[in-house]
Amino acid sequence: MFSPPGNSKEERSRLRTRLGRLELANPVMNASGTWGSGLEASHLLKSRLPGALVTKTVTLHPRPGNPMPRLVETSGGLLNSIGLMNPGVEVFLEEVLPKALEIGPPLVVNLGGDSLEEFAALAERLSGKGAAALEVNLSCPNVLGGRLPFASSPQVVEEVIRGVRERVEEPLWAKISPNVTDPVEIAAAAARAGADALVCSNTLLGMAVDWRKRRPRLPLGMGGYSGPPVKPVALRVVWQVARALDLPVIGVGGITSAEDVLEFLAAGAGAVQVGTAGLARPDAMARILEDLEKLVVEENLHLSSFVGSALPRGGEGKK
Repeated sequence: MFSPPGNSKEERSRLRTRLGRLELANPVMNASGTWGSGLEASHLLKSRLPGALVTKTVTLHPRPGNPMPRLVETSGGLLNSIGLMNPGVEVFLEEVLPKALEIGPPLVVNLGGDSLEEFAALAERLSGKGAAALEVNLSCPNVLGGRLPFASSPQVVEEVIRGVRERVEEPLWAKISPNVTDPVEIAAAAARAGADALVCSNTLLGMAVDWRKRRPRLPLGMGGYSGPPVKPVALRVVWQVARALDLPVIGVGGITSAEDVLEFLAAGAGAVQVGTAGLARPDAMARILEDLEKLVVEENLHLSSFVGSALPRGGEGKK
């Protein structure tokens, strides 16, 4: 268990943020799949704990993942095709979850399924086991050939979220995809079904080609594109969803600095998740949080009133 940051109580209060029923000490957390379950690199947090830790996606049954290679660096970002590799929910509950809960920050468990029945069964197994929230992965582009069956249809999104909602009392986050025509339509479906917050968003579908070998660099062709170049897209999705709906939004995509965090918060996010930056530099969350602590003091900011400050006033666009 780590100690909290050594700054004053007043300074720490500047960073507090609320996501529905869940209050966080600060708005920084990791993106699912980029930090395991926090066990491997928790020592790199030093004294600066993120507001929450998010687990790698847990599935009902073990998944071996996609064929190698699974990562391809590009000139601007990273392509990944991991395929939700994990040992399955039973091993997670027995071997991973108890240790992850001891790290300190609230733990958000990310869950994924290949069918409505799998999502429901997972929800039942994870309910009441200590998670501060459950994040429903509707939007991973690296399974089922990138078809996104649980991310692109409002009706299916509503069915998945409602099926999970009926089985859990924990706060429920819906992680939506940017690879759709209208993310607000998808987010609204999740909200109708009982989601408590919306995670905006996942990786973009992309690919790289080895022209000498005349084939894609990833064995399955496409993968999830992440890193700094996707930030404008992620900001756009956050802004669209936050101005249209009255649910908390968690922003994800291309965050590498404290300034990036404040951009997402101004655009309407109540918190953010750091992904690819943590793969490149495992202490990225601690570094970003340290800089954020300094910046809010320098700029005399209180994040509870800063969130959404770039949105239209008077509730314009709300549905």
